[in-house]
Amino acid sequence: MAKAITSEEVLAKEYHTWLRLERGYSPNTVEGYEMDLDKLRAYAKDHHLDVVHLDFDALQEFIFETFKTVKSEATQARVLAGIHSWFRFLLYKDYIDQDPSELLESPKKSKHLPTVLSLEEVNRMMQAIDLSSNEGHRNRAMMEMLYGSGLRVSELVNLRLSRMYLDEHYLLIEGKGSKQRLVPVSPVAEEWFGYWMQERSTWPVKPEARDLAFINRYGRPLTRAMVFTIVRRLCEEAGINKTVSPHTLRHSFATHLLQNGADLRVIQQLLGHEDLATTEIYTHLDVADLRQAILQCHPANKS
Repeated sequence: MAKAITSEEVLAKEYHTWLRLERGYSPNTVEGYEMDLDKLRAYAKDHHLDVVHLDFDALQEFIFETFKTVKSEATQARVLAGIHSWFRFLLYKDYIDQDPSELLESPKKSKHLPTVLSLEEVNRMMQAIDLSSNEGHRNRAMMEMLYGSGLRVSELVNLRLSRMYLDEHYLLIEGKGSKQRLVPVSPVAEEWFGYWMQERSTWPVKPEARDLAFINRYGRPLTRAMVFTIVRRLCEEAGINKTVSPHTLRHSFATHLLQNGADLRVIQQLLGHEDLATTEIYTHLDVADLRQAILQCHPANKS
């Protein structure tokens, strides 16, 4: 028999704790799932329904209405994942006896090849950084970390000085689901980070940002949005006509490693992917690379 519920507010707090502690999701994932729950609560309120006891038909109607404006397959899949998570929580905590979302189907995501920069384009972006500006050395160090170690933007802004082992040339990165991995840092990135640390010592640093590797001009934690802005501005200044984000540098890191002979499973480990298939999407090769591999490696071409 289902338990009685005190209030939606109390339930929402329980859900947050469950996502963060019991499921071990990252703050970004928790935020996304809670945004999905807010949409579902708004739908339930508009239709005079209880968000805890929605049935399958109501959920289908919610999805139909939501997907009229949400066209991205990835976002649609995320919304469905959020719904599944909410009812899994309710079932796990005995607030409901049956999960009405278990028959909902996720859209099949198309495997689009990611945008990748050439080495020459990466170098142009690096050279576009104004080192005479207050943030010049910081921006160059961030770019070298993104491209040289394949970090996600969330991993970059949350990178802590206490988890940087530069004497051993490694970073301890906390990735998705709070999973940790050791990532090598390149000598070039170390050099530019050293220049940034000299500059950083002259900046006012707020208490909450003292252990953060990268901060903004006011000494506060750097936001993901600011890193996006910096990368896109550098792309424009370098004259690169591609849609570029911090993740593009991660794609480029993986692709360039693969093109230069790195093993796919090594790249999987560096990126922190659980599934090798995910790594294969990030590290695609163009047709010329595939043809060259056949010419060099297939026995029929070695006679």
